[in-house]
Amino acid sequence: MDPRHGPCQTVAMFEHKTQPGWVAVEEFLTDSVVHPDGALQRAVQSAVDAGMPPIEVAPNAGKLLKLLVQLSGARRVLEVGTLAGFSTIWMAQGLPDDGRLVTCEYLTKHADVARANVEAAGLGHKVEIRVGAALDSLAALQAEGQEPFDFVFIDADKENNTGYLEWAVRLGRPGTTVVLDNAVWEGAVLDPSLDQVNAPGIISALQLMGEHPQLDATVIQTVGSKGWDGFALALVR
Repeated sequence: MDPRHGPCQTVAMFEHKTQPGWVAVEEFLTDSVVHPDGALQRAVQSAVDAGMPPIEVAPNAGKLLKLLVQLSGARRVLEVGTLAGFSTIWMAQGLPDDGRLVTCEYLTKHADVARANVEAAGLGHKVEIRVGAALDSLAALQAEGQEPFDFVFIDADKENNTGYLEWAVRLGRPGTTVVLDNAVWEGAVLDPSLDQVNAPGIISALQLMGEHPQLDATVIQTVGSKGWDGFALALVR
């Protein structure tokens, strides 16, 4: 796939299936444990109002990203795939006040919505949104001689996942945490015919994570409002 295609154009093509119990448990956990604040709730609603696909991470996953940023002691975060800024806000909330988050979004419309949400959350001083093909934005970060990133979250077009992973290693350092979303994809990792657009890129990325000499990784399966899925978690050696 040409890297200039937008992430949502491919992600939205695959319909995820849910079970009522999964969603009910997720709602219970969100209300009783996760407690997303008003800024996060507005970000989700803004995506609906703007006609974006509902493909942001679930609230419990967003809170996990925030906690991972805090647990890793990250001061610099890189995100590939911004959408309306829901995951961006979660991770920025986990950063210290002088921390920095750079997020890459292909579509100007999405970036504008995300920027408004980040500002409304009081996090504009921490967040930079780069608009354009993510592979180009990542190359630009290297060319600019940016400091290494401590935490990388990848949640964009699946066909370029391996490229994003390679950049995560290049732009990271030993000890950088990498999270790759959508690692199970309704079991399409076992049967790519279920989604011939996205599954091959997901499978290639998982194989790369398992074989890459600089990555030590695992994958966690999840169920919930986003269906049967999961995420990969890796540490740069």
